[in-house]
Amino acid sequence: MERKTDVIYRPMVLDDIPQVQLVERKCFTTPWSRSVFLSELMRNDNAFYVVAQLDERIIGYAGVWIILDEGHITNIAVDPSYQRGGVGQRLMEEITVYAVSRGVTKMTLEVRVSNLGAQALYKKMGYVSFGVRKRYYQDNNEDAFIMWRELTNDAERTNIRDRDEL
Repeated sequence: MERKTDVIYRPMVLDDIPQVQLVERKCFTTPWSRSVFLSELMRNDNAFYVVAQLDERIIGYAGVWIILDEGHITNIAVDPSYQRGGVGQRLMEEITVYAVSRGVTKMTLEVRVSNLGAQALYKKMGYVSFGVRKRYYQDNNEDAFIMWRELTNDAERTNIRDRDEL
């Protein structure tokens, strides 16, 4: 496997959508359509998406909506062959750095109650569960944990920016 330092993290562009959809289909039972991604990239001024690219291949992506001082993580997906190698964490860091630069002081996301791997990553990154959305996922009516991360500590915000410069 390639070293994670070979992965490039950059903003998503329209030409990335077909490869992002391949990752979506590998990761989700109800993947987003091309039109949803087009809308997010072209019409949603509150949205920001980043991709993880290895050579010419997109191996992951993440997105966030910036709403006032909150960042809502919309999606994060890493091709299963590259999971547990740090790509997901780096994608989360990338959107957090962007969110902080836009004045965000707290981040939120929903995660399936059965997705223990994702929950472990989010907890490692400082997210805490604050509730449950009953029957949140349409494919099987699974509940979702609502997780939050406060970014109000100036030292923590500086550390986020410093990690980006590494």
